[in-house]
Amino acid sequence: MTTSPHIASFRLRLLLLLAALLGLTLGVQYYVNLRSVRSNTERLAEQEQALMAGVALGVSAVSSKLYLDDLRKNLKQPSVDEHTGRVKNVLVVDSDGLVRDSLDDQYTPKTNADGTPGYIPFQSVPLPPISGVVEFVDEGQSRPAWLKVSASKPGEPGAFYLPVETNKGRWYVIVVLGSASTVTNILQEQASRGLRYTLILLLAITLLTGVLVWRFTRPIKDLSIAARRVAGGDFTIRVPAAKRRDEVGALAEAFNEMTSRLGRTHQLETKLHQAEKAAVVGRLASAIAHEIRNPLNYINLTLDHLRSVFAPEDPQKRETFERLATQLKAEVARINAHISDFLSYSRPSRLEPQPLNLRVEAENALRMIEVQAAEGGVETRVEEQGEVPAVMADREAIRSVLTNLIINSLQAIDGEGGSVVIRLSSDEASGRARVEVTDTGRGIAPEDIAKVFEPYYSTKETGTGLGLAIVKKAIDDHGGTISVTSLQGAGTTFAVTLPVKSIDEQKETG
Repeated sequence: MTTSPHIASFRLRLLLLLAALLGLTLGVQYYVNLRSVRSNTERLAEQEQALMAGVALGVSAVSSKLYLDDLRKNLKQPSVDEHTGRVKNVLVVDSDGLVRDSLDDQYTPKTNADGTPGYIPFQSVPLPPISGVVEFVDEGQSRPAWLKVSASKPGEPGAFYLPVETNKGRWYVIVVLGSASTVTNILQEQASRGLRYTLILLLAITLLTGVLVWRFTRPIKDLSIAARRVAGGDFTIRVPAAKRRDEVGALAEAFNEMTSRLGRTHQLETKLHQAEKAAVVGRLASAIAHEIRNPLNYINLTLDHLRSVFAPEDPQKRETFERLATQLKAEVARINAHISDFLSYSRPSRLEPQPLNLRVEAENALRMIEVQAAEGGVETRVEEQGEVPAVMADREAIRSVLTNLIINSLQAIDGEGGSVVIRLSSDEASGRARVEVTDTGRGIAPEDIAKVFEPYYSTKETGTGLGLAIVKKAIDDHGGTISVTSLQGAGTTFAVTLPVKSIDEQKETG
């Protein structure tokens, strides 16, 4: 299933997300307001119902001979319930301002001592501000003086009057409602509830937006981190956002492709640099071989002639003469060895692969340092783990590799004691033999490990820096690998893998 390029657009998806959030906000706010309007309508209707129930109760009391309390019991209207109803009191007042009936017993008519009824003046009843249930055209002119009308304040209880025409004149029914029935409290409560809903909605949308923004910006952060690593020389980094189908995915894919190309270019530059170094070494080696070896051969032959013809007769002088001549020949041999190293590194390899027993080659290499190791108290041994197959390799090249590694290991051991161990094993899965040369020497500093195989790099004061470079070149020529692990103060391990087939056989089967 493929995604449309328009839908996969990062900008379009972001716009759709913002539109969805806006629609969600407006929808929820509309729903909250709609519920508030419905609730307000219901409460206003409930208040009107309570007011009309109180008026009806009062009018019934005026038109009948029953008292308000009896009428309330017969009416069974929840809004006029004495405990839970909205109607707190209903008063029936005659035209003279006397309370003829009341739901509150303390304002009902009393019997005087002479048996006549005693009525409480309307002014003696504490009431909230009074306003009319409905407005009449001439109400302001005909309203009695004892009935004072004033507007109620927000949040306070209210009283509402209704004039009723009787055969005894104009009487008044006054309905007292509690403060919970005022419109102000209803609106304040609804406004508070709407504000709470809005705040909850805003918090939820803010959280959702934060999560989505983090999800959208995370690939950009990954690209930034990857760019810094590439700038530092790490061309193996890849950005996982390349699987996306939007602009960020396209950018990540282009970045990965660029990084891959930079890595290949860097490898080519490294190989070119090494080739340039090899060419320089080759020219230098040729010059050294031409300009230095001939004089060295002459010096060597002259020293042999001097030792045989011009040696002093005096034994003491003859001993000194022999010692100095031997030292000179040793220095000439050392210079010749350096020249051989240059030539070995710069000339193309001429391998003559043949089946080799690695244990035999390792033991032969250890014999070259037996005397020096014994003098320093260094233990040397070969360990074989399992059956190790023969490798197809050039005997002289492998002997040079093992000799260089063993000599380096021996020179890395300071003082008396220590060990140099060659471990042989086989990896059947890769079809390779493995050789590990481990010593208990001083180790290699972490900053030097990456440079040990570079030509002319040496941590020894008298080293040429070509020993390990020649080793790596020989291993590469055989199609093998070499690596090094080291811990300062604990020792170093060089690990070499060699194929059990020759280079030509590898190409045929590969």
